[in-house]
Amino acid sequence: MDKPLRRVFDPENLWWSFLSRGVDLVGLSLAWGFLCIPVLTAGPATAALYYTVVKCFRQKEKNTFQIFWRAFKADFKQGVLATLIAVPVLLLLIFGYSVMKANWSSDFGAVMFVAYDIAMVVPLGILCWLFPLLGRFDAPLKDSLRTAAFLTFRHLPSTVILVLLAVEVAVALIEKWWPMFFAPVLWALLSSLFMERIFPKYLTEDEKEQMNLTSETPVGDE
Repeated sequence: MDKPLRRVFDPENLWWSFLSRGVDLVGLSLAWGFLCIPVLTAGPATAALYYTVVKCFRQKEKNTFQIFWRAFKADFKQGVLATLIAVPVLLLLIFGYSVMKANWSSDFGAVMFVAYDIAMVVPLGILCWLFPLLGRFDAPLKDSLRTAAFLTFRHLPSTVILVLLAVEVAVALIEKWWPMFFAPVLWALLSSLFMERIFPKYLTEDEKEQMNLTSETPVGDE
């Protein structure tokens, strides 16, 4: 085969790399969406999605869908238990939001609505940290919840950004169908820009090396 043809069909070629990343982006997003349909499996699917995006999009590992499936099975039990906690919390928050919004026409109602929105950052922030923690670390659920709560308050500026990002993605997925092809992976990738800089601050050097984590300063944090 001539050299020009070899370059065209070389799997390391820029075009094929771009195409492969596109397949991974769409395939992972759709796999996540499919596994979220039963609701109870949304937790392990989200944990596996974050883990896979970090491994394959940031650390350039291959076999994307094998990694995703292995992570889903590994996180299944903890993820389902976390989902059983997350779903009632989300339903309660949504109900409270609808009540506050329905009464915001008065001055007092408007103040309460804003206060409620601010207060929502804490429970939503804990959930935003929880599932990536389940995907990245092997720890009991109660320890992951405790860590998620700690990180929510300790890195509040990053938590606010993570919550806004998650809410925007959720709204986009609810209102339109086409973001499903890329939004889940985009959420995980953008979230990892913050989380993967924060996690190493609380790990030993051996743990950092084992997890392939960087030790950069967190974005938006002191």
